[in-house]
Amino acid sequence: MSLYSQYQSEIKSKLALELGVKNAMAVPKLVKIVINTGLGEALANKKVIEETTKQFAAISGQKPVVTYARRDISSFKVRRADAIGLKVTLRKKMMYDFFEKLVKIVLPRLRDFRGVKESGFDGKGNYTLGLAEQIVFSEIDYSEIDKIRGLEITFVTTAKDKNQTKKLLEMLGMPFAPLRGAQGKPSKK
Repeated sequence: MSLYSQYQSEIKSKLALELGVKNAMAVPKLVKIVINTGLGEALANKKVIEETTKQFAAISGQKPVVTYARRDISSFKVRRADAIGLKVTLRKKMMYDFFEKLVKIVLPRLRDFRGVKESGFDGKGNYTLGLAEQIVFSEIDYSEIDKIRGLEITFVTTAKDKNQTKKLLEMLGMPFAPLRGAQGKPSKK
């Protein structure tokens, strides 16, 4: 069973019960996942955009959009309309497939992984997760990369606050790190 059908049949009703939501349309849901990276070195080497585009397409299953500088920044030698990054927006089936792959395959492959941190919530129902290496995705061939680059994954939801967002992501399978007490030991909460 796919994650989307599992959300519709099981998770949505459990989530409504736990959050005390009576209206089925008010139950928090995942709207989109945005994957992006900044490519400052693209100013000097234009091939970086091509290489990273191939990697992003392999990771997400969708061709990324090139992002451009909105204004001149002289200290970074950036001119308006210079290509400085890539982003991919996933929705519907591709979004749930990517989420499932991230949670079940990619995150467990991270070295010393004990769960994702809770510092990525923005208070408006979104959660952002940063990965230091793109090579944790099995679609990337390690021998073909020129440089290890980080990427940022943002989960946009319809949740109203941090607690609703966390509960939704937990029920979908996101492994959050246990909270740490005063002595650095996981709390019993």
